[in-house]
Amino acid sequence: MPQGSASIVVNRQPAEVFQALADVTRMGDWSPECTGGRWIDPATGPAVGATFEGDNVAKAGPITLKSWTTTSEITEYEPDRIIEFLAAGQTTWRYELEDRDGATSVTESFSHDPYQGWQKWVYGVLAQREKAMVKGMQRTLARLKATLEAG
Repeated sequence: MPQGSASIVVNRQPAEVFQALADVTRMGDWSPECTGGRWIDPATGPAVGATFEGDNVAKAGPITLKSWTTTSEITEYEPDRIIEFLAAGQTTWRYELEDRDGATSVTESFSHDPYQGWQKWVYGVLAQREKAMVKGMQRTLARLKATLEAG
């Protein structure tokens, strides 16, 4: 099963870090791929079963290769500790937070079913999608850290 993860320590309390991560409308502030998100009625915030849309873009330098919107459902939610969601019924994304003496260790991870057919070659070999996703998570977490520690 393709998977990957990235971690960082943010010099803020877990509740503050979790609040930022659980607000899907802010993900575009940090992610190089997700440009924004919004809750789908009746959801107005995170809870197991809540759904939201996320707008995404894949670029090669200044050239947009693909843009798309996914619908996701929160599958696990433990305030200040875990938020997990299934995007487009295919990829599981998870954020785990751990208190580190007043700072917060954040681990972002993903997993999805193996690519099949032509997608195996295009995404797995040509695009090296898993490596790109890990790099994207590292950039997301670094931007999250910079934003929260500056404020």
